[in-house]
Amino acid sequence: MREFDKVQKINTNYETEVMFSLEDELFDSGISAFNTPEYTILPGFCDVHVHFREPGFSYKETIESGCKAAARGGYTAVCTMPNLNPVPDSVEHLKAQLDIIEKDACIDVFPYASITIGQKGEEMSDLESIGKMAIAFSDDGRGVQDEDMMREAMTRAKALGSMIVAHCEVNDLLRGGYIHDGQYAKEHGHRGICSASEYEQVARDIKLSKETGCPYHVCHISTKETVELIRQAKKDGVDITCETAPHYLILDDSNLKEDGKFKMNPPLRGEEDKIALIEGIKDGTIDMIATDHAPHSEEEKSRGLEKSAFGIVGIETAFPLVYTYLVKTGIISMEKAVELLVTNPRKRFNIPLGNDFSIWNLSDEYEINPDDFLSKGKATPFEGTKVFGKCVLTVKDGRIVYK
Repeated sequence: MREFDKVQKINTNYETEVMFSLEDELFDSGISAFNTPEYTILPGFCDVHVHFREPGFSYKETIESGCKAAARGGYTAVCTMPNLNPVPDSVEHLKAQLDIIEKDACIDVFPYASITIGQKGEEMSDLESIGKMAIAFSDDGRGVQDEDMMREAMTRAKALGSMIVAHCEVNDLLRGGYIHDGQYAKEHGHRGICSASEYEQVARDIKLSKETGCPYHVCHISTKETVELIRQAKKDGVDITCETAPHYLILDDSNLKEDGKFKMNPPLRGEEDKIALIEGIKDGTIDMIATDHAPHSEEEKSRGLEKSAFGIVGIETAFPLVYTYLVKTGIISMEKAVELLVTNPRKRFNIPLGNDFSIWNLSDEYEINPDDFLSKGKATPFEGTKVFGKCVLTVKDGRIVYK
């Protein structure tokens, strides 16, 4: 074994030191160049919000293709959302997903179990039987509309030592909207999604989390009001964490185009929301950056803003975007980026790091090209965007999973 003795190592605040080393065969294949200051080793990223679409929708993505895409992005652990067929709402259905993961995953994949049967919000899943098989409980893609049902879910999850992970959306406030209810929607005749549809349910769930003591994590926050609600909840001692995604930190609704690759849920909000989100990651209100990697077929994303499916891909571009737009610009430090992408998600979801790392050429500038993606999904609003940072190697538990 040969050790990298001249690399930039980022402090991840873990108590144990990880020694990065590779087999001699790596150096025989030209990897010896990594032993220079030009390359940076980063600990394996952890994404707590991805859609790998299998079982049920393998034409969009599979466990295998999603894991390969994740490894290319420097990720060695992901948590997969439950909008699948069958929905992981029972031992049998969850096992169907776990069997595929065991067979095809090259990185750690931790599935969520659904809060309600079929994610329909009508009847509670048997949380007790599936709790030990899942990383946490979520109905992501849909907000749990009934307050009493969410209270029961939190009470049962708390008793199991688990967590509720919530997509927050008040259905009655959507009114057929599909982009942010802002200036672009008004100028181009689109139906908008108001910010209250997100933050009103966040406020409800904060109340329930405080009442039940259940650990609570909010998915992909996008509004300034949500940031302030979570900031105050943390001051009040609520056991709450949250995530946002790179696109909400870099883009706003002024960047929208008449193209399905700009359509996601929640939508790109206003500039003031983006500014509030950036302040949220700087002051610790926002704990982590997740991608909400949501691949669809080309046909599903080619119907314009109104009729295209919600969702974009992002797991292969997340770190280059964060590095280019947040670290290189001085908005956050590299240490803070690692905290958002590694330390905080792994700590909150109890996912160990192990001997996982990726190697990056941070001086490599290039344009994002979806044709290069290993994901089956190609829809990204960052197509053609120039970024710095190219992953050249990812290692999971001593195994090369991307080169």
